[in-house]
Amino acid sequence: MDYGSPTEEHLNTRTSVSIFDVSHMGRYVIKGKDSFKLLQKLVTKDLSEVKEGFMSGPVLLLNEKAGIKDDIMLYKLKDDSWLAVVNAPNVVSDREWMLRWKSEWGLNDVDIEDVTLKTALLAIQGPKAPEVMEGLGLHDAKKLKILEFMYKVELLGKEAFLVSHSGWTGEEVRSYGFEVWTDVSHGKEIFEKAIELGAKPAGLIARDSLRLEMGYLLIGQDMDETVNPIEARYWLPLSLDKGECLGCPKLLEIYEKGVSKVRVGFKLKKGVKSIPRHGYKIYAGREEVGYVTSGAYSSFTGRSIGMGYVRTDHPYIGFKLDLDVRGVKQEIKISEFPLI
Repeated sequence: MDYGSPTEEHLNTRTSVSIFDVSHMGRYVIKGKDSFKLLQKLVTKDLSEVKEGFMSGPVLLLNEKAGIKDDIMLYKLKDDSWLAVVNAPNVVSDREWMLRWKSEWGLNDVDIEDVTLKTALLAIQGPKAPEVMEGLGLHDAKKLKILEFMYKVELLGKEAFLVSHSGWTGEEVRSYGFEVWTDVSHGKEIFEKAIELGAKPAGLIARDSLRLEMGYLLIGQDMDETVNPIEARYWLPLSLDKGECLGCPKLLEIYEKGVSKVRVGFKLKKGVKSIPRHGYKIYAGREEVGYVTSGAYSSFTGRSIGMGYVRTDHPYIGFKLDLDVRGVKQEIKISEFPLI
């Protein structure tokens, strides 16, 4: 969860370079001539637009009612060969979901192998991440485009399965973030060498506050099967005009009719030390209009921040609502993401 100080780990990621062990995330290898057909019917994004050597992410797995089962990252090796990273709580259930629909749709020529326990996944994030990657042996690190990856690349004299220009802290947006997917023993060597090269280890508490600054949603916290992508304002994974996909007809219906709540970000005043907790209620005067899903203290901005859902008659972007913190009202400013 942390290596002594989540606050320092957060700041170090924004100003220098940190390394995260995110091997708890699930990893699949998806192969077979029906791979593209299966994934195209399962996710909300048009995968025909994805080039070989690039990630498509995030993409959403929806249920039949357009509720969000998971957001996952897909890596295209070629049409009949894909990789996937899924959220840790769904390592088993996402694969079972894919296999269920593979069977129902008769797409028999596709294999989904769970390689989570055979591999390690490391995230190297921060302004100095390219220098660390170069020290590990990836001399073309700065040439990688956002969401581009290199397959079977040499690091520390051994072959790593994959290196991608990506991450979940927002650093990749500024061309700073990289992720390394390799075998377990090699991952240990890379982790230790990255620290020698100046990276500091960071844990999941800092990772959570970093993603919250950027407005990235966490499955099971900010979204689940009771929430649809329109309510979540999760536009990046959506291709509403792609045609057939699981949950897409219902999603289009929701889009046309509208929703009763939407996700927003917010900031507390500087100096207020209250941390917004999941489930805290949001008010407009005496009227309850929403609730918090995630909150944290942002050491980078020096204030508490959060996200949650408010009724669609109260998303006062740039204006104020009130947060109920154990019976005490704290003023919050409704803000667009990112919150930095």
